[in-house]
Amino acid sequence: MLPEGISKLPIQQWTNKHQNFTHNLVANASFKLRNPLGQKNSDRYPKTTKNFQWLIQHALDNNLKLRGMGSGWSFTKVGVTEGGLIDTASLNFSFPLTQKLVSANYSKGPEDLYFLQCGAIISEINNRLDAKNPPRSIKASGASNGQTIAGALSTGTHGAAINIGAIPDFVVGLHVITGPDSHIWLERNSYPVASQEFVDWLGADLVQDDELFNAALVSFGSFGFIHGIMIETEPQFLLTEHRVGNIAYDDTLKNAMKTLDFSGLQLPGVGQNGAMYHFEILFNIHDFESNNPAKGAFLKYMFKKPVAPHPPLLRSNDFTYGDDLLGIISTVLDKLPGSGLLIPAMVNAMFKLAFKPQNPIQGTIREIFNYTKFRGKVASAAVGITIEDSPKAVELIVEVNKQKPFPGGLSLRYVKGTKATLGFTKFANTCVLEMDGVDGNKAREFYEAVWNKFEQEGIAYTLHWGKINFNLNENRVKKMYGTNEVKSWIDARNQLLSIPVLHVFNNKFIEQCGLDKIHGAII
Repeated sequence: MLPEGISKLPIQQWTNKHQNFTHNLVANASFKLRNPLGQKNSDRYPKTTKNFQWLIQHALDNNLKLRGMGSGWSFTKVGVTEGGLIDTASLNFSFPLTQKLVSANYSKGPEDLYFLQCGAIISEINNRLDAKNPPRSIKASGASNGQTIAGALSTGTHGAAINIGAIPDFVVGLHVITGPDSHIWLERNSYPVASQEFVDWLGADLVQDDELFNAALVSFGSFGFIHGIMIETEPQFLLTEHRVGNIAYDDTLKNAMKTLDFSGLQLPGVGQNGAMYHFEILFNIHDFESNNPAKGAFLKYMFKKPVAPHPPLLRSNDFTYGDDLLGIISTVLDKLPGSGLLIPAMVNAMFKLAFKPQNPIQGTIREIFNYTKFRGKVASAAVGITIEDSPKAVELIVEVNKQKPFPGGLSLRYVKGTKATLGFTKFANTCVLEMDGVDGNKAREFYEAVWNKFEQEGIAYTLHWGKINFNLNENRVKKMYGTNEVKSWIDARNQLLSIPVLHVFNNKFIEQCGLDKIHGAII
């Protein structure tokens, strides 16, 4: 008989949200979790912790592998396993912190902290923070809002916040279920956030360690079950978004790409609506020519200032300000049946339809990044490089596209570097090259050619853990992050999990990457 709050999930196959893979599972190995019935969340949460522990014991008793299932956003099998999946979508409550739950050594106030259960979806978090008095906000967002906080965190989901970073960079505490009779509250020793009373409520062991915390931030479900997440929020702010086209790819733009000094671009809106917050460049690599504004770049950038009254954000039926390149492509697939066979024509049509200058709009993070949709079978690869290499990388991608036409487009997002040990936004200032298009052999041949070209030309790069990254292996991961960083991550995993539990949270993906190493095992 299953404990209250656990039910069987009768699936033997699972398809991700973007429909680019279907994964086989072991029969009767998947479960759905909900918070057991109780008078209040403070009672129900610890019961769910015990249910996570029961699942680990069940996996040990039956030689199963398990992973928590988020919203299925990843394009790779980073988050699945050769056993069962645990549906955590119902584990979505959250609460603000009172002073007694906050460490006396925390450098800010309790209003800056917000505790989330693992299944809380970004859109839900935005709505709940918006409803607070006064309203609060997460610090940065990816382009879509349908991921769970645990899933987005664990693969390093990013936006284009040049001074904030990716989602892991505003996470300050983790409640991790590490075994059938163990669980920990993990935070940095250099940045304590939780009081002993909070840790006692969890019933967890307190672990304050910078290296362990930084390793666990981006760990794709392989450090145990992440049950709770503490994020740092800030007072709600207003974003003013501009979109401008016909920007020549010339020395002025290249200098901005390499330095994040935008002064030479003479962008509309500078000095009117706060500081630059988000900076993104889009290229049609099928219709590209240096020094030709008509075949140059399209810019999307946002300024940030304290929230103020503003009119409701109205959206069109087709393309919206919340759409990233992937969302645009999904819409075009609806408009152009058979577009996967007409690569340049499809991409040119997409840019004409979607990427044109528009009047500035204003909104909060909740309003700007709230539109999520999928149509068709889409592909996305994201490459992290240092900003200094971004012009050269664009030119190499254009060159590759002439030989291997890509059914999609290229966008560049600029993100502050992460402290996460294996965060792919690892460079102090990271440029994320996003290559989004129609999935299929053409796209994958293009991706592989780009990665090979970068290696030939000596461009250091990383690959987004949750996007297409089929060339990852042990040697490449060590080259991307450094042998010492990879060792630190593996050491942390071994320190937090026993050898039997390590096996429960292994999968073929981390084995392929050489991240499944076990210390002290008999070889």
